Amino acid sequence: MLPPAAAFHYLWEISTGQVPYGSTVRTFGRLSSYDLEQSMATMTTQYAAVQHTLRISTKFVEPFLAKFGSHYIALGELEEDGSLPLLCARVITCIDGADLSLLQQGVEEQRKYFLTRETT
Repeated sequence: MLPPAAAFHYLWEISTGQVPYGSTVRTFGRLSSYDLEQSMATMTTQYAAVQHTLRISTKFVEPFLAKFGSHYIALGELEEDGSLPLLCARVITCIDGADLSLLQQGVEEQRKYFLTRETT
């Protein structure tokens, strides 16, 4: 059986604990650090004047050509590492040049569609 499709969640929703562990998620943010030896990366984004971070395990996507400061979309399973969320990435794609406000608008439209589909 295939795993469920990954839903888009904003990085600030994940980092504040609004998304349950074990979920398959898609998110996006700016790559702020990467440790090749430990296969760990960190994505950040700013929302409501707060800097949110998410640690990402890249062991399943190595070799990973990291460009610091670039925007990435990551898809994977959300796990708990201590008391912090950790995304075990299955796919990481650089999205430099993408219109992020348009991406956010698309996520909101998708959420509205799924909400109306569930209520009917």
